[in-house]
Amino acid sequence: MDHLTVRDLKKGDFFTRKPIDNPKERQVWVRGEYDRSAKAYSCARFADSCDEIFLKPSKKIYVGFTF
Repeated sequence: MDHLTVRDLKKGDFFTRKPIDNPKERQVWVRGEYDRSAKAYSCARFADSCDEIFLKPSKKIYVGFTF
């Protein structure tokens, strides 16, 4: 499992917020657009696109899992 920052991902890439080898659908997030007013990236859950959070570009996230 590799850790990166949110700014290292491309739009539409999958990630988890904790190091999980086999995450469930509700634990997987998808990176969205950068919001200049919030100075953060919009991220939505894979299973529910209405569940959205904003993460700072320097936030550590995890990739390289089996989904």
